[in-house]
Amino acid sequence: MLVAAVPFAIWEFIHTHELYILSHRFLNDIVARLHGPGRLRFILQPTVAIVFGARDGIKDARADRPPFLQNLLFHSTDRPGLMRSALASVRDLLAIAILLDVISQLLIFRMVHPGAALIVGPVLIALPYASSRALANRTAKWRARHALIGRSEITREQKEMSGRKTIHPERTTNRGGGSLG
Repeated sequence: MLVAAVPFAIWEFIHTHELYILSHRFLNDIVARLHGPGRLRFILQPTVAIVFGARDGIKDARADRPPFLQNLLFHSTDRPGLMRSALASVRDLLAIAILLDVISQLLIFRMVHPGAALIVGPVLIALPYASSRALANRTAKWRARHALIGRSEITREQKEMSGRKTIHPERTTNRGGGSLG
């Protein structure tokens, strides 16, 4: 469907001398998409992306990998693997996002702008996914650290309690019958 819309996009660019995704019409159309058919996807798609990102962030934390965004931006050697893992996680979701954008463009505007479909759909997925993956990683690592600290405090208290001599009130009396204290 996107391939079929490319000739129209080229024809429109030649006649208007403006690229749709860089025009004011694109921004106005974004607002129209928020009020037109399919507006529920602006809630559902990011929500699903957040769930997938959280799942992958927890996997990253268990594998003791750094947070996704930090690793993606500052560790160029890990970048290809990170992009592959992220794409593998959200591949189907991205395809659905692009398809839903094409359908909503047809319903609202009676035409398809392929560049807009390739931008709007993935943005609804990529930003929430990357953010939640990084946040879930940090949260899982923080919880794991605090769980270990809590366990070590409990065992320390247990050791202290077992090492102490307990004082029983009935044994603190002197042999003469009176209290020591």
